Amino acid sequence: MKIGIIGAGMVGRAFAAAAIKQGHEVMIANSRQPDTLYSLTKSLGAKAGLAKEAAEFADVVLLAIPFKYYEQIPAEWLVGKVLIDANNYYPERDGQIALLDNKESTTSEMIASHFSGARVVKAFNAILAEEILGGGKLAGSEKHRAHPIAGDDQQAKKSVEHLLEQFGFEVIDVGNLSEGYRFERGSPAYCIPMDGAMLRQTLEEVQSNN
Repeated sequence: MKIGIIGAGMVGRAFAAAAIKQGHEVMIANSRQPDTLYSLTKSLGAKAGLAKEAAEFADVVLLAIPFKYYEQIPAEWLVGKVLIDANNYYPERDGQIALLDNKESTTSEMIASHFSGARVVKAFNAILAEEILGGGKLAGSEKHRAHPIAGDDQQAKKSVEHLLEQFGFEVIDVGNLSEGYRFERGSPAYCIPMDGAMLRQTLEEVQSNN
């Protein structure tokens, strides 16, 4: 699989390393020129490119940038792509966003509204970067760590589910993008290692936005 990563922070780097370990081709981009990623891409074995090039290269694109910048990425670059939304809303960084503060929308629904031609799946936002490479096992246990996903496109979710399983995780499908609030920042499931049974119970106990 060809994977493009827009965002060369900790999550983007960890995801790239995990994907390359599984034999996928990866191109990573940041907000600057590709040569600024030389050391990173050399150590990982990834390609470097501009954000547009990473999008064009890929079948699946991971978006892992500060949430406030997502509208700076032209929507037409990602038409038809499976777009993994790994973003979180931090008001202290992103500024106050009324739709989110008032629980009228979710981060992924806002991403999907902007990238209306993409097939958005919310994933990799509720895990610490260093734990993406942890092999999916819970510390001190033979159980697999569970990871939630949400999305409106079933085939897109299957692609992301396949990646998560390759990385060693049990996948919990939470439902449509509108259900993504169940594992957004600040929720009981956010960045807490759990097995499948515990994660399902935790997600079910999160109160509805309504």
